[in-house]
Amino acid sequence: MKAYIFPGQGAQFSGMGLDLYENSPEAQHLFENANRILGFNITDIMFEGTAEALKETKVTQPAIFLHSVILAKTLGENFKPDMVAGHSLGEFSALVANGALTFEDGLRLVSQRALAMQKACEIQPSTMAAVLGLEDSIVEKICNDTEGIVVAANYNCPGQLVISGEIEAINRACENMKEAGARRALVLPVGGAFHSPMMEPAREELAAAIENTTFSKPNCPIYQNVTAKAVINEAEIKANLISQLTAPVRWTQTVEQMITDGATLFTEVGPGKVLQGLVRKINREAQTASATIESAS
Repeated sequence: MKAYIFPGQGAQFSGMGLDLYENSPEAQHLFENANRILGFNITDIMFEGTAEALKETKVTQPAIFLHSVILAKTLGENFKPDMVAGHSLGEFSALVANGALTFEDGLRLVSQRALAMQKACEIQPSTMAAVLGLEDSIVEKICNDTEGIVVAANYNCPGQLVISGEIEAINRACENMKEAGARRALVLPVGGAFHSPMMEPAREELAAAIENTTFSKPNCPIYQNVTAKAVINEAEIKANLISQLTAPVRWTQTVEQMITDGATLFTEVGPGKVLQGLVRKINREAQTASATIESAS
């Protein structure tokens, strides 16, 4: 069975999407439409902007979404997913790819999500840190025992977990992780504590936007970050999408479940190869590939 997976924030690079724009009239049309919907020329930043300009949350999230979704659309007849999943932001790309959301609605929600997250980050300074080489249960215990807000946020693959929370609590937790034998506990250069209770203001704002958006019955199941299970019910998809901002991304559990349910090939749709690397660390037998515009023609 074919699983298509969609990356999240951090996969962006300067020049992203330009090959699509130059080689596909449909892609060109969708990019122009995106500029109109967003009210600024995101294509200029994607195709020619600096890494610094691309790093702004309000740019990064729509840029990665556009790269992924437009690439999926240029695959045409070759794009036949049996199941989809996305890492954090990638879940929105996956929902457009499997027909649950229109391109326009998906882009609007991603833009609103980015702005809401940016605002939440400004309310109180916060951060995230990568912890390598510790069992999940040990990381969870240290988070629970550390004073302040600090939670497990991204279960990326066995031995790689990202924690999220208040700056001082994260710094304390990192020291405790190293003492407990972590290979590394490294604060990440991110704008805030994504997938933690500190995103509650953003969750409330996004919830209203999601509730007001029409979702259709998807063409295939989506494995959502919050539950790591196959979902096809629209109301359930919406509820999970709202919970996602303050709940952890259960990527390890998602990939394991997809394999249990019959996934044999994981194709990453979007910039970079981060998810392919994680899939192989979760299951060495899993086959992975990158979607390319060449595979469309």
